Amino acid sequence: MVQYTTARLDASFAALSDATRRGILEQLGPADASITALAERFHMTLTGMRKHVGVLEHAGLVTTVKVGRVRTCKLGLSGLQEEAAWIERYRQLWAARFDELDNVVEEMKRKENANGR
Repeated sequence: MVQYTTARLDASFAALSDATRRGILEQLGPADASITALAERFHMTLTGMRKHVGVLEHAGLVTTVKVGRVRTCKLGLSGLQEEAAWIERYRQLWAARFDELDNVVEEMKRKENANGR
């Protein structure tokens, strides 16, 4: 069984729970961006954007580099492999439960048809 770092998953899912932070990740997918550029795209203050980027950085989803007065953001190295593996594990559990439910329903239908109902 895969072992998950609880604190890491908590930080990642907390970061991903906010639509603005998910939007920031989408913006950083194609290219790096400064905090100023991100703040302008999301119509928010620099302080607000710094807080969002800080949450993403704490989760390892974003890294920042300061060159002079400009802080540039880029996607972090973590990927989301651990998070995807955690989700996949539960997806498989739910799929197995629904498959079993389908089997129960089919068995009930067979019994109804056998009894002439």
